Amino acid sequence: MSEYLEATEVIDCDKPEIKELAREIVGGRRDAGEAAKRLFYFVRDTIRYNPYSPFFLPEHYKATTTLRRGKGYCVQKAVLLVALARAVRIPARLGFADIRNWRASPQLVEMMGTNLFVFHGYVEWSLDGRWIRVTPSFERDLCEEHDYPLIEFDGKNDALFPHYDRKGRKFVEYVRYHGTFADLPLDLILEAWEKAYGKENVERWKKEFKE
Repeated sequence: MSEYLEATEVIDCDKPEIKELAREIVGGRRDAGEAAKRLFYFVRDTIRYNPYSPFFLPEHYKATTTLRRGKGYCVQKAVLLVALARAVRIPARLGFADIRNWRASPQLVEMMGTNLFVFHGYVEWSLDGRWIRVTPSFERDLCEEHDYPLIEFDGKNDALFPHYDRKGRKFVEYVRYHGTFADLPLDLILEAWEKAYGKENVERWKKEFKE
């Protein structure tokens, strides 16, 4: 488990602001599930989901950067949650999957040319001897605004996007899993994006997406 507890350039869980914040959120609780639950809700609701965040350099993904910015897209929020977990000795890693979001905004679908989100990022952490998957991407306010299902985490079970919302409408389809990583595979992500969305589009987004 050691590699899932270590700091990296991007998962900078050794930084004082990450360590202090994680301890503050957990509040001295010894139960790992309860600690993980508190960290999940902090990242889910405090860091706003923003798919137009800069994305092409390692520094764009640092946990400290996302914390300072107060917003990020799914991978950036997942990196922050992994860092906070490692800061309180909960083994955590990044998971990736291609997902189809049937409720994505028309503006986002038009920009991407598809509702397929390649290398969507989520978190896996080890709790009670099991790897549990959670996605902290969409905050409560966003879900209420767009009538999305709100992802809840009980500290024990997976908390991923559901296939359908409470009205029976298609929501998220998991198309392909890419596995788990102890650190951010940025080169793989960018390569997959260029293949899926076109190199010209990715280059354009690099210029358009600002802090």
